[in-house]
Amino acid sequence: MAGNSSERLEDFRYKRELARLGGGLKRQEAIRASGRGTARDRISLLLDEDSFIEIDSFVTHRTTDNGMFLHHTLGDGVVAGHGTINGRRIYCFAQDFSVHGGSMGEMHAKKIAKIADMAERAKAPLVGMWDGGGQRAHDGIAALAGTGELLDQLVQCSGRIPMISLVLGPVVGVSALAASLADFTVLGEEHGQLFLSSPLETPEVIEGEVDAAGLGGANLHASRSGIACLIAEDEEDACTLASELLAYLPDHNMAEPPLEETADPLDRLNPDLEGLVPDNPNKPYDMVKVVEEIVDDGIFLELFEAYADNIIIGFARLEGKTIGVVGNQPKVLAGCLDIDASIKAARFIRMCDSFNIPLVTFEDVPGFLPGVVQEWGGIIRHGAKLLYAYAEATVPKLTLVTRKAYGGAYLAMSCKHLQSDYNVAWPTAELAVMGADGAVNIIHRREINAVPDDEKESVRQQLVAEYKAKFGDPYVAARNGWLDDVIEPKESRLRLCRALNVLQSKREWSPPKKHGNIPL
Repeated sequence: MAGNSSERLEDFRYKRELARLGGGLKRQEAIRASGRGTARDRISLLLDEDSFIEIDSFVTHRTTDNGMFLHHTLGDGVVAGHGTINGRRIYCFAQDFSVHGGSMGEMHAKKIAKIADMAERAKAPLVGMWDGGGQRAHDGIAALAGTGELLDQLVQCSGRIPMISLVLGPVVGVSALAASLADFTVLGEEHGQLFLSSPLETPEVIEGEVDAAGLGGANLHASRSGIACLIAEDEEDACTLASELLAYLPDHNMAEPPLEETADPLDRLNPDLEGLVPDNPNKPYDMVKVVEEIVDDGIFLELFEAYADNIIIGFARLEGKTIGVVGNQPKVLAGCLDIDASIKAARFIRMCDSFNIPLVTFEDVPGFLPGVVQEWGGIIRHGAKLLYAYAEATVPKLTLVTRKAYGGAYLAMSCKHLQSDYNVAWPTAELAVMGADGAVNIIHRREINAVPDDEKESVRQQLVAEYKAKFGDPYVAARNGWLDDVIEPKESRLRLCRALNVLQSKREWSPPKKHGNIPL
């Protein structure tokens, strides 16, 4: 019996070593030579030292379709398990490109689905590291069946646990859909690529009009498609970004976000804000500077920085509490809302609402961007997504109006009428149906046309001043209760922190329903 036990132990150690080797030393070294890490290298970068507990290391494929031979490799091309990041438990997986090119067969997909299910039941975040060439042709329909189970499990996890995808190599086909179901998708700058259709099958690539990076590289997905929320310089940076994102997020949807101690006092005044908004209402300024001046220690983690940059979104803290920041960006398109900006902000708002993260909105919006392209592209439907997301959110909602708040865009940006909890404005704010110049040209067109040409401009300016005093002044909205207060810019941090403290216990009830029907 002793000899038998010894043999079994040796056999176990041999198989465990085989599982660690993946597709073999030669393939692993080739991956490292290309500047990428292996699956286990990446998990070591992500997790605290010696914290990784592997799951399903002996799983292999079961393909015998059409007599095709496929080498059995323990683990079947994905390393999965759980560990800790800065002492905080998470579940994770990493596709192994050394095994069948990281392709997703039936058992490969089921293995990831199992880890996702375990993460959901344990109420712990899930981090996936993607690097694979789509569904495995050798497995046939079985690969799609396993992938379908994985997709379903990821959808069930959505809104229940935070999910982060790190795309560190080429990811093709349905695997790209799976990666993009995460709350946050981070692409490696050099090697991270996402394609729904393989570049080998894309006419523009075949004809040389665009290369693979131009079709689905990191910069493309950061600036054009809006899939990449952040770009990582390398794999270590990608893991650092995942850690930074998790620091703002709770473990699950029933938990509160982490509280981080700060030496930045609640009553710190912001005198630099008083000269930030130009006297000329058409002159731009940087809303990011406003945010950084107000939040704890000036730290603002901006997401999707290169996509729809007429609106800013990201994470920050007030008194150590996580907040989701949404703000118009006056230096891009004057801060107008367009299709991409509406979609970008709406999804972020819904994510924050899912994970109990209060929303702070910094508003300076002259309206929705006009034009045939926007109207034909469905700005009505997409703009309604933003309005819907704000109205649906039950987390604390705070809004600071710095300058313009006009028309439908005023309504869509967390106004008091959509049950925003705390709305304040600087004295420089104007809240109206439209800008005074445009309104006067419509309302007083005949009156202006009736005066001599040399007096037209003088009369028009007088009417503009009257309109601003009657309709655009922030005190008009305050008198009606649509602003809770008009504040000095230097008091912005103090007022927002105090309001957030009071709103910590906010609970909002709504009639039962399966779900709303957001205008997708």
